[in-house]
Amino acid sequence: MAELRVCVSLESTTVDEMVDEAARANLSGADLVEIRFDRLWLDKPEPEIVEDENGRTREVMSLENTWAVNDLEHVEIEAALDRLVEGIQAEAMFTVRASTAGGFFPGTEEQRLAVLDAALDRDLQWVDLEDNIDAETREKLASKARGANISIVASRHETSTPSAEDITTWIKDSTEKGDLVKFCSMISNPSDALQLVQASMDLKDGDVKFSIMGLGPGGDWTRLHAPVMGQSLVYATMRTEYALKDEGRINVRDVRDAWQLLEY
Repeated sequence: MAELRVCVSLESTTVDEMVDEAARANLSGADLVEIRFDRLWLDKPEPEIVEDENGRTREVMSLENTWAVNDLEHVEIEAALDRLVEGIQAEAMFTVRASTAGGFFPGTEEQRLAVLDAALDRDLQWVDLEDNIDAETREKLASKARGANISIVASRHETSTPSAEDITTWIKDSTEKGDLVKFCSMISNPSDALQLVQASMDLKDGDVKFSIMGLGPGGDWTRLHAPVMGQSLVYATMRTEYALKDEGRINVRDVRDAWQLLEY
Protein backbone atom coordinates (compact mmCIF):
# COMPACT_ATOMS: atom_id res chain seq x y z
CA MET A 1 0.00 0.00 0.00
CA ALA A 2 1.24 3.48 -0.84
CA GLU A 3 2.28 5.76 2.01
CA LEU A 4 -0.77 7.81 2.97
CA ARG A 5 -0.19 11.48 3.64
CA VAL A 6 -2.45 14.37 4.63
CA CYS A 7 -2.41 17.71 2.82
CA VAL A 8 -4.15 20.72 4.36
CA SER A 9 -5.54 23.04 1.71
CA LEU A 10 -4.94 26.59 2.96
CA GLU A 11 -8.11 28.69 2.86
CA SER A 12 -6.84 32.09 4.01
CA THR A 13 -7.29 35.12 1.78
CA THR A 14 -4.16 37.13 2.65
CA VAL A 15 -0.48 36.21 2.49
CA ASP A 16 0.19 36.71 6.20
CA GLU A 17 -2.86 34.70 7.22
CA MET A 18 -1.88 31.90 4.84
CA VAL A 19 1.63 31.71 6.31
CA ASP A 20 0.12 31.52 9.80
CA GLU A 21 -2.42 28.89 8.73
CA ALA A 22 0.37 26.76 7.25
CA ALA A 23 2.25 26.83 10.56
CA ARG A 24 -0.88 25.77 12.45
CA ALA A 25 -1.56 23.02 9.92
CA ASN A 26 1.94 21.67 10.40
CA LEU A 27 1.41 21.54 14.17
CA SER A 28 -1.96 19.85 13.67
CA GLY A 29 -0.48 16.89 11.82
CA ALA A 30 -0.40 17.91 8.15
CA ASP A 31 2.34 16.28 6.09
CA LEU A 32 2.16 19.11 3.57
CA VAL A 33 0.07 22.17 2.77
CA GLU A 34 -1.57 23.34 -0.44
CA ILE A 35 -1.04 27.02 -1.24
CA ARG A 36 -4.33 27.99 -2.88
CA PHE A 37 -2.85 31.11 -4.48
CA ASP A 38 -6.11 31.99 -6.24
CA ARG A 39 -7.76 32.61 -2.87
CA LEU A 40 -5.68 35.77 -2.43
CA TRP A 41 -8.11 37.50 -4.81
CA LEU A 42 -11.13 36.72 -2.60
CA ASP A 43 -12.65 39.64 -0.70
CA LYS A 44 -13.62 38.04 2.60
CA PRO A 45 -16.45 39.96 4.29
CA GLU A 46 -16.93 40.54 8.00
CA PRO A 47 -19.18 37.95 9.68
CA GLU A 48 -22.74 38.91 10.50
CA ILE A 49 -23.71 39.01 14.17
CA VAL A 50 -27.01 37.20 14.72
CA GLU A 51 -29.02 36.84 17.90
CA ASP A 52 -31.12 33.80 18.81
CA GLU A 53 -34.42 33.80 20.70
CA ASN A 54 -32.57 33.62 24.02
CA GLY A 55 -30.53 36.71 23.31
CA ARG A 56 -27.30 34.84 22.62
CA THR A 57 -25.24 36.18 19.75
CA ARG A 58 -22.96 34.39 17.33
CA GLU A 59 -21.01 35.17 14.20
CA VAL A 60 -22.29 33.84 10.89
CA MET A 61 -20.16 34.00 7.76
CA SER A 62 -21.83 34.29 4.38
CA LEU A 63 -21.35 31.50 1.85
CA GLU A 64 -18.00 31.65 0.12
CA ASN A 65 -19.54 31.58 -3.34
CA THR A 66 -21.15 34.94 -2.57
CA TRP A 67 -17.86 36.70 -1.76
CA ALA A 68 -16.55 39.27 -4.21
CA VAL A 69 -13.45 38.51 -6.27
CA ASN A 70 -10.99 41.35 -6.73
CA ASP A 71 -9.34 42.41 -9.98
CA LEU A 72 -6.02 40.87 -11.02
CA GLU A 73 -4.12 43.97 -9.85
CA HIS A 74 -5.25 43.33 -6.26
CA VAL A 75 -2.33 40.92 -5.70
CA GLU A 76 1.34 41.79 -6.25
CA ILE A 77 2.07 38.36 -7.65
CA GLU A 78 5.87 38.21 -7.48
CA ALA A 79 5.99 39.66 -3.95
CA ALA A 80 3.23 37.33 -2.77
CA LEU A 81 5.02 34.30 -4.20
CA ASP A 82 8.26 35.25 -2.47
CA ARG A 83 6.58 35.90 0.87
CA LEU A 84 4.64 32.63 0.82
CA VAL A 85 7.56 30.44 -0.18
CA GLU A 86 9.90 32.09 2.31
CA GLY A 87 7.35 32.15 5.14
CA ILE A 88 5.89 28.65 4.86
CA GLN A 89 8.24 26.16 6.48
CA ALA A 90 6.17 23.08 5.70
CA GLU A 91 6.36 21.01 2.53
CA ALA A 92 4.21 22.94 0.07
CA MET A 93 2.10 22.33 -3.02
CA PHE A 94 1.31 25.30 -5.28
CA THR A 95 -2.14 25.62 -6.84
CA VAL A 96 -3.80 28.50 -8.69
CA ARG A 97 -7.27 27.35 -9.63
CA ALA A 98 -9.34 28.85 -12.44
CA SER A 99 -12.97 29.80 -11.83
CA THR A 100 -14.05 27.03 -14.22
CA ALA A 101 -12.56 24.49 -11.79
CA GLY A 102 -13.99 25.97 -8.62
CA GLY A 103 -11.22 28.51 -8.08
CA PHE A 104 -11.09 32.28 -7.84
CA PHE A 105 -8.34 33.45 -10.19
CA PRO A 106 -9.76 36.55 -11.95
CA GLY A 107 -7.46 36.74 -14.95
CA THR A 108 -7.22 34.96 -18.28
CA GLU A 109 -5.91 31.43 -18.71
CA GLU A 110 -2.71 32.86 -20.18
CA GLN A 111 -2.23 34.99 -17.06
CA ARG A 112 -2.94 32.02 -14.80
CA LEU A 113 -0.36 29.89 -16.58
CA ALA A 114 2.15 32.73 -16.20
CA VAL A 115 1.59 32.58 -12.43
CA LEU A 116 2.25 28.84 -12.47
CA ASP A 117 5.41 29.41 -14.48
CA ALA A 118 6.61 32.05 -12.01
CA ALA A 119 5.90 29.75 -9.08
CA LEU A 120 8.15 27.09 -10.60
CA ASP A 121 11.08 29.48 -10.18
CA ARG A 122 10.64 29.20 -6.41
CA ASP A 123 11.64 26.57 -3.87
CA LEU A 124 8.48 24.47 -3.94
CA GLN A 125 8.04 20.73 -3.47
CA TRP A 126 4.80 20.22 -5.44
CA VAL A 127 2.76 21.89 -8.16
CA ASP A 128 -0.80 21.16 -9.30
CA LEU A 129 -1.11 21.08 -13.10
CA GLU A 130 -4.65 20.48 -14.32
CA ASP A 131 -5.19 17.88 -17.00
CA ASN A 132 -7.13 20.30 -19.21
CA ILE A 133 -4.26 22.77 -19.64
CA ASP A 134 -3.27 23.08 -23.30
CA ALA A 135 -1.13 19.97 -23.91
CA GLU A 136 1.94 21.77 -25.28
CA THR A 137 1.89 24.39 -22.53
CA ARG A 138 1.34 21.79 -19.83
CA GLU A 139 4.30 19.77 -21.03
CA LYS A 140 6.52 22.86 -20.88
CA LEU A 141 5.42 23.53 -17.31
CA ALA A 142 5.84 19.87 -16.37
CA SER A 143 9.32 19.79 -17.88
CA LYS A 144 10.28 22.90 -15.92
CA ALA A 145 8.93 21.35 -12.73
CA ARG A 146 10.85 18.13 -13.26
CA GLY A 147 14.03 20.11 -13.92
CA ALA A 148 13.56 21.83 -10.58
CA ASN A 149 12.77 18.56 -8.75
CA ILE A 150 9.21 19.72 -8.11
CA SER A 151 6.70 16.86 -7.94
CA ILE A 152 3.56 17.15 -10.08
CA VAL A 153 -0.10 16.55 -9.25
CA ALA A 154 -2.10 15.84 -12.40
CA SER A 155 -5.59 16.97 -11.46
CA ARG A 156 -9.10 16.89 -12.87
CA HIS A 157 -12.13 18.67 -11.44
CA GLU A 158 -15.70 17.98 -12.53
CA THR A 159 -19.05 19.61 -11.71
CA SER A 160 -20.71 16.18 -11.88
CA THR A 161 -19.51 12.69 -11.05
CA PRO A 162 -18.84 10.23 -13.89
CA SER A 163 -18.92 6.46 -13.49
CA ALA A 164 -16.30 4.62 -11.46
CA GLU A 165 -15.05 3.03 -14.68
CA ASP A 166 -14.52 6.43 -16.30
CA ILE A 167 -12.64 7.68 -13.25
CA THR A 168 -10.34 4.67 -13.01
CA THR A 169 -9.64 4.73 -16.75
CA TRP A 170 -8.71 8.41 -16.64
CA ILE A 171 -6.46 7.94 -13.61
CA LYS A 172 -4.63 5.00 -15.18
CA ASP A 173 -4.22 6.92 -18.44
CA SER A 174 -2.82 9.93 -16.55
CA THR A 175 -0.04 8.25 -14.59
CA GLU A 176 2.65 9.63 -16.90
CA LYS A 177 1.37 13.18 -16.39
CA GLY A 178 2.23 13.46 -12.72
CA ASP A 179 3.74 11.91 -9.62
CA LEU A 180 0.22 11.77 -8.19
CA VAL A 181 -3.14 11.79 -9.98
CA LYS A 182 -6.03 13.67 -8.33
CA PHE A 183 -9.72 13.46 -9.17
CA CYS A 184 -12.37 15.64 -7.54
CA SER A 185 -16.04 16.02 -8.44
CA MET A 186 -19.22 17.55 -7.08
CA ILE A 187 -21.52 15.12 -5.27
CA SER A 188 -25.26 15.42 -5.80
CA ASN A 189 -26.49 12.10 -4.36
CA PRO A 190 -25.25 8.95 -2.55
CA SER A 191 -24.75 7.17 -5.88
CA ASP A 192 -22.12 9.76 -6.83
CA ALA A 193 -20.24 9.15 -3.58
CA LEU A 194 -20.34 5.40 -4.21
CA GLN A 195 -18.79 5.91 -7.67
CA LEU A 196 -15.79 7.53 -5.96
CA VAL A 197 -15.58 4.71 -3.44
CA GLN A 198 -15.75 2.08 -6.19
CA ALA A 199 -13.10 3.83 -8.26
CA SER A 200 -10.79 3.93 -5.25
CA MET A 201 -11.32 0.25 -4.52
CA ASP A 202 -10.67 -0.63 -8.15
CA LEU A 203 -7.31 1.16 -7.98
CA LYS A 204 -6.17 0.21 -4.49
CA ASP A 205 -4.08 -2.82 -5.46
CA GLY A 206 -2.32 -1.11 -8.35
CA ASP A 207 0.83 0.96 -8.55
CA VAL A 208 -0.86 4.29 -9.27
CA LYS A 209 -0.48 7.04 -6.68
CA PHE A 210 -3.87 8.70 -6.56
CA SER A 211 -6.24 10.86 -4.56
CA ILE A 212 -10.01 10.70 -5.12
CA MET A 213 -12.53 12.92 -3.34
CA GLY A 214 -15.90 14.61 -3.69
CA LEU A 215 -17.44 17.91 -2.67
CA GLY A 216 -20.88 17.47 -1.17
CA PRO A 217 -22.60 15.02 1.22
CA GLY A 218 -20.70 11.72 1.10
CA GLY A 219 -17.65 13.29 -0.49
CA ASP A 220 -15.71 12.59 2.68
CA TRP A 221 -16.18 8.81 2.45
CA THR A 222 -13.01 8.36 0.42
CA ARG A 223 -11.13 10.59 2.86
CA LEU A 224 -12.35 8.79 5.98
CA HIS A 225 -11.59 5.34 4.55
CA ALA A 226 -8.53 6.27 2.50
CA PRO A 227 -6.20 3.88 4.40
CA VAL A 228 -8.10 0.83 3.11
CA MET A 229 -8.56 2.25 -0.38
CA GLY A 230 -4.92 2.54 -1.33
CA GLN A 231 -4.97 6.32 -1.61
CA SER A 232 -1.71 8.23 -1.41
CA LEU A 233 -2.94 11.66 -0.34
CA VAL A 234 -5.96 12.99 1.53
CA TYR A 235 -6.87 16.66 1.38
CA ALA A 236 -8.07 18.15 4.68
CA THR A 237 -8.85 21.55 6.16
CA MET A 238 -8.15 23.54 9.31
CA ARG A 239 -11.82 24.46 9.59
CA THR A 240 -13.84 22.80 12.34
CA GLU A 241 -17.51 23.70 11.83
CA TYR A 242 -20.14 20.98 11.55
CA ALA A 243 -21.04 22.10 8.01
CA LEU A 244 -17.82 20.46 6.76
CA LYS A 245 -19.68 17.15 6.64
CA ASP A 246 -22.17 18.51 4.12
CA GLU A 247 -19.31 19.87 2.03
CA GLY A 248 -17.52 16.52 1.92
CA ARG A 249 -14.49 18.02 3.68
CA ILE A 250 -12.82 16.99 6.93
CA ASN A 251 -10.60 18.60 9.54
CA VAL A 252 -6.97 17.45 9.63
CA ARG A 253 -7.09 16.32 13.26
CA ASP A 254 -10.49 14.69 12.85
CA VAL A 255 -9.38 12.55 9.92
CA ARG A 256 -6.37 11.22 11.82
CA ASP A 257 -8.54 10.58 14.89
CA ALA A 258 -11.03 8.71 12.70
CA TRP A 259 -8.30 6.51 11.26
CA GLN A 260 -7.10 5.66 14.75
CA LEU A 261 -10.64 4.96 15.96
CA LEU A 262 -11.31 2.71 12.97
CA GLU A 263 -7.93 1.00 13.55
CA TYR A 264 -6.68 1.78 10.05
